[in-house]
Amino acid sequence: QVQLVESGGDLVQAGASLTLSCAASERTFSMFAMGWFRQAPGTEREFVAAISWSGSSAYYADSVKGRFTISRDNAKNTAYLQMNSLKPEDTAVYYCAARHRWEAAVLTTPSKYPYWGQGTQVTVSS
Repeated sequence: QVQLVESGGDLVQAGASLTLSCAASERTFSMFAMGWFRQAPGTEREFVAAISWSGSSAYYADSVKGRFTISRDNAKNTAYLQMNSLKPEDTAVYYCAARHRWEAAVLTTPSKYPYWGQGTQVTVSS
C-alpha cells in the first residue's frame, strides 16, 4: 500500500511558477509509474502528466505541454510537478497518483491508478 502526500500548492498570480511535490511512503516507490491529475470545482478529474518508474518517459496533457515538467527522485521517494507560466485556468486541486505499470493506453485514466494523495490546492489569480 503506497501512501502519497502532496505539498506545494499556493495562491499565485498569472505567469508565476510553482513546484508541487508528492512524497511516497513506500520504499519501492521506484517501481511505480507516477501521475499528476487536477480537478476544478464542478469538473471531472483530468490528467496532467505522468512519468515512468525510471523517469525516462513522460507524457503530458496538451493543455500543459511546454509549461509543466514532471520529474522524480527515486532516492527521495518523491515526484515533482514544475509548473511555469501559470494561467487562471490551471486553478484546481492537484493530486498525485501511482500505478504499478507504465501503460501508455491508460496513463490518462484516473480509475487506472490505485493509489492517490489527498490533493493540494493551486489557485492562479488573473
